[in-house]
Amino acid sequence: MITRLATLGRFGTFSAQVMWRTVTPYWEVDATATHLWALWWRCLLPVLATTTPLGMVMALQGLQIFDLYGAQRLLSPLVSVATFRELSPVLASVLVAAQGGSSFAAELGAMKISEELDATEVMAIDPIRVHVVPRFLAILIACPLLNLAGSLGGIFGGFVSAVVLKGETAGIYWVNLWQMTRVSDLFGGFVKTLAFGAIIGLVACWFGTEAKGGAPGVGRAVNDTVVYACTAFIVVNYFLTSALFGAIG
Repeated sequence: MITRLATLGRFGTFSAQVMWRTVTPYWEVDATATHLWALWWRCLLPVLATTTPLGMVMALQGLQIFDLYGAQRLLSPLVSVATFRELSPVLASVLVAAQGGSSFAAELGAMKISEELDATEVMAIDPIRVHVVPRFLAILIACPLLNLAGSLGGIFGGFVSAVVLKGETAGIYWVNLWQMTRVSDLFGGFVKTLAFGAIIGLVACWFGTEAKGGAPGVGRAVNDTVVYACTAFIVVNYFLTSALFGAIG
C-alpha cells in the first residue's frame, strides 16, 4: 500500500511538472506538430473504421424498435446523441491510447533505457519540456480532432443503414438530426476527449519515462499504458457524463 501511494505521489508530481511546462514557454512547436500529424494519420482510419459500422448497427437496431411505435423520426437523434456523447469520444480515445499512447510510451521507454533522457538532462536541457510535453500536447489535441471525425463517421453510418439500406426518407433523417441535436452534445464530447487526451498523454509519458529493465521493461510500459489509460478514462467518463448530461436527461 505504501509503495502504491508513493507511486501515485510521483505520478502526481510528474503530472504537475508536465502541466506547468505545457502552459509556460518555451514550446517545442515543430516537435508537437510532427507528433500530432503522425498520430492523426495513424489513428484516423481505425477510428472511422470503428465508429462508422457501429453507427450503422445502432441505426439498424433502433429502427426495429421505432418501427413498432411509428417513431422513425427519432432514429437520427438517437444516433447523433449516442455518437456525440459516448460512442465516438470513448472509441476514439481507446484507439488513441492503443496507437498513440503505446507508441509514445515505447519511444520514451527506449530513450530511458538507452539513457538518452539522462544525457539530455546532463546537457542542461529539460527532458520533460523537450521530449514529454510535445507528445502530451499531440495526444491532447488529437483526441478532440479524431472524435470529430469519428462522430461524423457514426452519423454517416446511421444514414447509410436508415436511408440507403432501409429506405427511410433522407430529408426526415437530416432535419430531425439537426433539430434535436443540442450544442451541449457537441460540447460535451469535446470536453470529454480533452480530459481523456490529458489522461492518456500523462499515463503514456509517465510509464515511458519510468521504464526499466531493458526491452522487457519497455514492453511492460506499453502494456501498462493501454490498460491503465483506458481504465482510467472509462471510469472518469461516468463522472463526466453525470456532470455534463445528468441534468439534461
